[in-house]
Amino acid sequence: MKKILEGSQAIAEIINLCRPGVVSAYPITPQTHIVEDLAKLKADGIADYEFVRVESEFAAASVVLGAVASGVRAYTATTSQGLLLMTEVLYNIAGLEMPVVMTCANRAVGAPINIWNDQQDAMSVRDSGWIMLFAKTIQEAVDMHPLAYKVAESLSIPVMVNMDGFYLTHTTEEVNIPEQKAIDRYLPKFRPENYLGVENPKTFGYLAMPKEYQEIRLALHEKIKNSRTSIVKAMKDFKNHFGRTLEPISTYKTSDVNIVYVVMGSMYGTLKVAVDELRSEGKSVGLVGINMFRPFPDREILSVLQGTKKVIVVNRAVSLGTEGILTTEIKKALYGKCKVEIQDEIVGLGGKDMKVGDLKELIKK
Repeated sequence: MKKILEGSQAIAEIINLCRPGVVSAYPITPQTHIVEDLAKLKADGIADYEFVRVESEFAAASVVLGAVASGVRAYTATTSQGLLLMTEVLYNIAGLEMPVVMTCANRAVGAPINIWNDQQDAMSVRDSGWIMLFAKTIQEAVDMHPLAYKVAESLSIPVMVNMDGFYLTHTTEEVNIPEQKAIDRYLPKFRPENYLGVENPKTFGYLAMPKEYQEIRLALHEKIKNSRTSIVKAMKDFKNHFGRTLEPISTYKTSDVNIVYVVMGSMYGTLKVAVDELRSEGKSVGLVGINMFRPFPDREILSVLQGTKKVIVVNRAVSLGTEGILTTEIKKALYGKCKVEIQDEIVGLGGKDMKVGDLKELIKK
């Protein structure tokens, strides 16, 4: 069904179609509309999940951890400082291998206080053990949520779907919302094998001695690295069910070019326009969008970029004192495998507007 929806409303609708048993979140700009709409769906009798009101994002993360640990599909959403307040629980969710799905409406982190978009919040918790997806459009954000549940529950790894605050959460466009029957065919009922119950008591999160702890953490590290195969399979399965493509990376006019922009999130659309204008001016230029940040799509990146001369990495997050975080990841993917000049660009922090002309100027540096 095609509808005209605000991005946040579209996310609320697709989450309801995924049939969670528990939804818990604390409102924070620009995530608020998602949980407002989920609360309204519950109040109107359209949804039958348990909607748990809490006093903080830390509590919201704790509620969904408890829900999944007891065998119930769960969902939460947050942004910025709210995500950072969840940090302790995010590590616990991943360490306990609980398949929680969360939306992060990406926003700048204070100080100074700023409610507008960049990706510093998600990048701050990139090592917490979650699979991390980044949407370029509202439609892609919608499609990534049933995919996230399918991947999370098949692998017992939590998944964070990132969508740029305001650019995607608060804009309105035509969105294809699947019917319930279609979602049910793609996403089966949650049937966990390992959960808390009075009939078969268990303990999760026991004290680990140093040797055990290292082995457990490295096992999770390998599990996330190896999750790429299952994610790609779930993406292909999604296309077979719904006819829309989800891939680890997106490419635009990258065949036989000298320069390639690399970006993550909604700025991909603006850069497509910049690439078209630059090509009309005789520049040999293309574009790559990163849709899957954890695990990082090293092999896909290498296959596209190894034939080019220069890569301009457009970051909306910075590791202070070093460089753009996406730049570091691109360097790791290419190191020792090809000779490419890499240009590190940090733009759009705190919602600073980047127009087509501004992005074209990066090529002249």
